[in-house]
Amino acid sequence: MSAPGAALLTRGPAPGGGRGVAVQALLAVVWGGYAVGAGIGWGTSQLADIMGDFGLSAAALLAAVSCYRYARTHANRDRLAWLLFALSSLMSACGNAVWGWYEVVVHKEMPNPSPAQFFFLCFAPPAIVGLLVLAKRPITRAGWVCLALDSWLIAGSLLTLSWSLALAKVARSHSAGSVAGAALELAYPLLDIALVSMVLVLHFRRSANNRSAVNTAIAALALTVLCDAIFTSPLLKESYRSGQLLDAGWFAGSLLLAYAPWGARRAGSTQDLAEPARGLRPVSRPIARSLPALTPYLAAAVCTLGILYNVIESRSVDKVVVVAGCTVVLALVIRQGIMLLDNIALTQELAQKENHFRSLVQGSSDVIMIAAPTGMLRYVSPAAAGVYGREAEELVGTELATLIHPDDLGRVVHEVRRFLAAPPAEEPTTRIECRFKSGAGEWLNVESTVNRHQGGLILNSRDVTERVRLQAQLQHSAEHDPLTDLPNRALFTRRVRQALAGRRSGDHSTAVLFIDLDGFKAVNDTIGHQAGDELLIEAARRLQDSVRAGDTAARLGGDEFAALIVGDGGRDRSAREYQVHEIADRLRTTLGRPYRISGNEVRVAASIGVAFADPGITPSDLMRNADLAMYRAKAGGKDRVELYAPQMQAEVVRKAELAGRLRSALHEGEFALLHQPVVSLATGEVSAVAAQARWRSAQGILFTPAEFLRVAECGEGAHTTGPDASRTAELGRWLLEAAVEQAAERHRAGHDVPVAVRMTAQRLLDRAVPLGSMEALLARHGLPSGALILELAVSDPRVPFDDLERRLTALHRVGVGIALDGFGSGYAAISALRRLPVDMLKLDRGLVEGVVESARLHKITAGLLRIANDLGMQSVADGVDLPEQVMALRAMGCTHGQGMAFSGPLDEYRLRRALVRGTFPVPGGAAQPALAGGSAGGSMVIRRGSHNETPVPPT
Repeated sequence: MSAPGAALLTRGPAPGGGRGVAVQALLAVVWGGYAVGAGIGWGTSQLADIMGDFGLSAAALLAAVSCYRYARTHANRDRLAWLLFALSSLMSACGNAVWGWYEVVVHKEMPNPSPAQFFFLCFAPPAIVGLLVLAKRPITRAGWVCLALDSWLIAGSLLTLSWSLALAKVARSHSAGSVAGAALELAYPLLDIALVSMVLVLHFRRSANNRSAVNTAIAALALTVLCDAIFTSPLLKESYRSGQLLDAGWFAGSLLLAYAPWGARRAGSTQDLAEPARGLRPVSRPIARSLPALTPYLAAAVCTLGILYNVIESRSVDKVVVVAGCTVVLALVIRQGIMLLDNIALTQELAQKENHFRSLVQGSSDVIMIAAPTGMLRYVSPAAAGVYGREAEELVGTELATLIHPDDLGRVVHEVRRFLAAPPAEEPTTRIECRFKSGAGEWLNVESTVNRHQGGLILNSRDVTERVRLQAQLQHSAEHDPLTDLPNRALFTRRVRQALAGRRSGDHSTAVLFIDLDGFKAVNDTIGHQAGDELLIEAARRLQDSVRAGDTAARLGGDEFAALIVGDGGRDRSAREYQVHEIADRLRTTLGRPYRISGNEVRVAASIGVAFADPGITPSDLMRNADLAMYRAKAGGKDRVELYAPQMQAEVVRKAELAGRLRSALHEGEFALLHQPVVSLATGEVSAVAAQARWRSAQGILFTPAEFLRVAECGEGAHTTGPDASRTAELGRWLLEAAVEQAAERHRAGHDVPVAVRMTAQRLLDRAVPLGSMEALLARHGLPSGALILELAVSDPRVPFDDLERRLTALHRVGVGIALDGFGSGYAAISALRRLPVDMLKLDRGLVEGVVESARLHKITAGLLRIANDLGMQSVADGVDLPEQVMALRAMGCTHGQGMAFSGPLDEYRLRRALVRGTFPVPGGAAQPALAGGSAGGSMVIRRGSHNETPVPPT
C-alpha cells in the first residue's frame, strides 16, 4: 500500500474528500460527453462549429474564472501565478470566441492575420511566467544560469527537431509572402516550444508548496501544447475543421486548469497526511531523482537526432538547425562546466562537513550508533570502547536486539515501533532506557536518544548505571528506616493497601500486628541512646527473622514496629485467629528475650495488638485497629497480645467525646473545688483540709480527678505529652490557685486550717512554670506561713532529686509544708524520704484498705508508721473509710486520717460548718462517721478500689 493510502487508513479521509470526488466525476462526465460528440461529428456541421469554437471558448473562460477566483480568495505566494493562468486562459477564450464569430456568426473566412491569432499568441507568455512563479527559485546566480541553460537546451532541441520536421516547410511556404504572415505562423509553435521547455524544466523544479495544484496545472498546459503541436502539423492543419476530436484535447486542458487550484486545496490535507507516512520507510526512486541531471543530455540527444535526420535524408542542413544545434552544444558545455565547479565545491563542503561530523562523533563521550531497518548496526562511534568496554569494530554488524537485556527487549521493540509509526513532525525523537550488555558480560543501564535515519535509527547512548543506582538508593532510603533498614510507615502502608486491593482482597484472614517495646525508654535513659539504637537494630533483626517470606516487617518510628501477615485464603476465622495469635505470641517471646548490649544484659517486653482485615475495611482503619489493640495490651499490663474488638473503637469514641467536653469545661469554668477534712486520730480535731477538684459534666455526673485525668490522657495511651499534658498542667494550676484563694478567705474568716494540695514532682519541676511563681501566689493572696501543704507524688525513679531537693528547700523556707504522698508504693519512696525535706508521710490508700483483713499489710503498715514516728514526722492515712481501720491505725501510731470514716469531700459552705464544729467523733468501736457527705441524706455506699480520691455523691 502506498504511503498516502496508509496515512488515510490511519487518520481517516481528508476533509471535503467526498465533494472533491463528486467534482472530478462531474468534470469527467462533461469531458466524456464532449469527446463523444467530437468523435461522432456532433451530428451537424453547424453544431460542430459551435461546439468547436464557443465550446472551447466557454471551457477556457471557466478556467480563467476559476483561477481568478482562487487567486482572489487565497492570499499566498502562488496568487500571482494563478492570476497569470487566468489571463492565459482568458486569451485562449477570446481567441476561440473570435474564431467562432467569423466561422459561425458572420460566416466569413478567417483573415490572415486575424485577432484570433493575436489572442492565441498571448496565451503562452502569461503561462510561462506563471510557471516561473510556481517554480522553486534558485538561490544563487549559478542556479539561475543553469535554469536558463536547461530551458534553452530543451527549447533548442525541440526547435531543431520541429524545424527539421515541419517548421522549415512553413517558413519556406511564406518566404514569398508577407513577413508578418510568416512571423505569425512561426511565432505560435515557437511559443509552444518555449512553454513545453518550461513545463519540462519546471516539472523537476516545482515547489513543495501546493504540489498537487502545480502538477495539475502543468498537465493542463502540457495537454494544451500537445494539441497545439498536432494542430501545427501541415498535414492536419489543412484538413482541420472545428468540432473535431482534437478539440476534445483543448477542452480537457481547460477543464484541468479550472480544476487545478480547487482540487489542490482538497488534496493538500491529504498530502500533509501522506508526508509523515512516507517517513515510515524509505521510498527509493533513483530514476525520478536522476531525470533533472539527465535533462541536458536528453536535449543534446534530441538536437543530434534532428541533425542526423537531415543528414540521413540527404538533405542540406538548414542554417537554423546549425545555429540551434551549436547553441545547444555551447549551452551544454557551459552547463557542464558550471556543474563541474559546483560538484567540486560540493565535494569539498561534504568532506569538510564529514570531517567536522567525524571529529564531533569521535570526541563525544556518548556512543553514537546507526542501525539499519533490519536492526543491524552499521556504524558505532569509538566511544563504545570506553562506555561499553567493547570495540566499535566488534559491534558493527551485530544485531541490536542481541545486545539488549531479554527482560527489556519487548518494551524496547514496542517503543521503537510506536515511535516509527508516529508523525516525525509531532515526535522527532524519543528516549529509551534499557540494559545493555558490556564487554565484561555485565548489564549496564543505558539511556538512548533515538532519531529516524533512512528507515533505520540513530541512537545517541550514554551510561546511566550510576544514576540508576543512586535513584534506587534514594527510593530505598525514602521507603526504609535508616536505622534498622526495615520498611518505614509509608512503605508498610502501601503494602497493606496492596494486600487489601490485590488478588487477596477477598481474603479476610490478612492481619496487621502493631508492636511496642515496653521499657525501651528506660534503656535509653539508663545506658544511653547508642545502646537504645543497638537494641532497636537487634529487635528489628529478630522481627524480620520471625515473619514469613511473603509477610512484611516494618518500623513505624521510635520503639514501635509492625508486621503484615498475609492471609492464606482460609475460611475458618477462629482457626486463623488462633494461628495469628500464635505468631504474635511467638514474636512477643522472641522480642522479650534478653539483649546483650555493650556488655550489659538488657530486657524489654513487647505489647502486641492484632487486627484482621474485615470485609470493606480500609488500610488506615486496619492499622488504626491494630494500634488500638496494642494500647489495650499496654493498658492491660504490658507484655501481652491483644486482639482487636469493635468495643475498643467504641470506647475510644466515648473517651474522645468525654475529652472534648473536658476541654470545653476547662475554658467554661465547670470545675468545682471540694475539701476533705484531715482529722487527728487522737482528738478528732480537723488539722487540715485536702483540696480535691471535681468536674460536673453536662449530664450531671461528678467526675473525680482520677477519672477525668484518665480521660484527658487517653488520647496518648497514658503518655501525658502534647495538648493533653498541657490540659493536665492547666488543671493543676487551676486547683492550686483556687485552693490558695479559698484558704486565704477562710483564714481571714478565722479558720486557721492549712490546705493540702496534691502535686507531682514532674509538675513541680516543669520548666514551663517560672521559679518563684508559687511564692508569688502565696504573697498575692496573703496566705500565712504554714497554711499550704504540698502533697508530693514521686512515682518515677528518673526524677532528678537534686533539682527537686533544691526546689522543695526553697518552698520550705517560705513556710510551705511537704507531705510525701503515696508512701508505701512506687519506686522512689525511700530515696525521697532520705533526700527530701519531708514534714509528713501520707500512707498509700492500698495499704489502708487491707490493713484490717491482711496480716501482711498490717505488718508493712506498722513498719512504715514506725519509720515516721522514729523520724518525728506526722502521718496521714488516706482512704480511712471504716471504724475498724481507724482503731487499727491509731493503735499502730498513725496520727491523722482522711476518709469516709469522718467525712467525705465538702463544698465550701459545708466545710465551714464542719470547721465551726471543730471536731469529729473518733470511733472507739463500731462508730459511724460524724459527717458523711454533708446533707446527702441516709446512709452512703462506700466504693472500694485503687482510686486516689474518696468518691462523693452529686450535690
